[in-house]
Amino acid sequence: MKKKVGFYTLGCKLNYSETSTIARDFQEEGYERVDFTEKADMYVINTCSVTENADKRFKSIVKQALKINPKAFVAAIGCYAQLKPEQLADVDGVDLVLGATEKFKLADYINDLSKNEIGVVHSCEIDEADFYVGSYAIGDRTRAFLKVQDGCDYKCTFCTIPLARGISRSDTLKNVLKNAKEISEKGIKEIVLTGVNIGDFGKGEFGDKKHEHTFLDLVRALDGVKGIHRLRISSIEPNLLKNETIDFVANSNSFVPHFHIPLQSGSDEILKQMKRRYLRGLYVDRVNRIKQVMPDACIGVDVIVGFPGETDAHFLETYHFLNELDISYLHVFTYSERDNTPAATMAGPVPKNVRNKRSKMLRGLSVKKRRAFYESQLGSSKTVLFEGENKEGYIHGFTENYVKVKYPWNPKLVNTLHEVMLTEIDVDGLVRFEFVKNKVTA
Repeated sequence: MKKKVGFYTLGCKLNYSETSTIARDFQEEGYERVDFTEKADMYVINTCSVTENADKRFKSIVKQALKINPKAFVAAIGCYAQLKPEQLADVDGVDLVLGATEKFKLADYINDLSKNEIGVVHSCEIDEADFYVGSYAIGDRTRAFLKVQDGCDYKCTFCTIPLARGISRSDTLKNVLKNAKEISEKGIKEIVLTGVNIGDFGKGEFGDKKHEHTFLDLVRALDGVKGIHRLRISSIEPNLLKNETIDFVANSNSFVPHFHIPLQSGSDEILKQMKRRYLRGLYVDRVNRIKQVMPDACIGVDVIVGFPGETDAHFLETYHFLNELDISYLHVFTYSERDNTPAATMAGPVPKNVRNKRSKMLRGLSVKKRRAFYESQLGSSKTVLFEGENKEGYIHGFTENYVKVKYPWNPKLVNTLHEVMLTEIDVDGLVRFEFVKNKVTA
């Protein structure tokens, strides 16, 4: 009988793309992939280090796996496994911990699936993480996460990602296009581009800083791939989002009017402490340029509250800055101290109850911003891609500009594109619509 393996992914879209690729490798080795909630011979946990929460969840996920099968082999991979390998190896029931470069060779490290008395660690120095492994994730039948870049050369004072993933390096344009074609041939309608710092696309392996291609080259090339109906840029630094890229997206065949642009703080003083590579004036310019050429564009924002030295005045500066900016929603992160980062030893730590209060205020602002954006779209005609899950009798989908809609469950709609007229916002905050001539776009 085939050995069974289950995967659990913590963190970002990039982690999901890598888990999916590693899982396909196991299937090629003769394993059967099962859901993490099912009995398996081996469980693989792809870890994250961005938030304190993700670290803490690891132990409970291990317990969850061993409750299903106490004899299962448990492997930990990913960012937290690179940063704190010994700590993960000490968790009861963990057999193997692999760091940043080793995770892609997971199958090679397994002789048999016998439990180890203590967790075995294989973790490189992060300076050795200088090669690139392409990957993509197919989470459902409607969209795929396509990794185009890894690592980061930025030195933001709060961030562990360069320590966990190494230097900035990219896939080749040829391989990205090959993967995009593979995805389109599987009947998937939307591709989301992902990476650590995708605007830095073009840097080769081994620390080669020469950009063979630029992010704009990537966008132009992907726009010409047949069979892809939608391309979405997951997150891009404001200093790397150039006017040429914005203008190209505005007139492209496949790229949708949706941008996610990290801000982190609306205070120039805090941005300098964070060692971000822009000030708020440049951020305003990016938002204005997008809205100028794509008035209906959706713009998401990452923001951190409670960074060391953030006073009430700094926070209110951020709050008012975001309130006045023409953006659509926020992803709010509560700052947490991370080992081996400069910010962890900075003066002026913000009390945790104050951090939580500020986070709550910005989450409330996000609800208000999303509502206002949805209201601005009522009465307009959009194209919806329907998803595959029946949620309490409804099917959900997203317009090209990321308005989430709902409709009574109909399995025939799954993975189809329909032109609709947005009509009203329901009590749950999602948007109802009417079909335009009941027309299937694709």
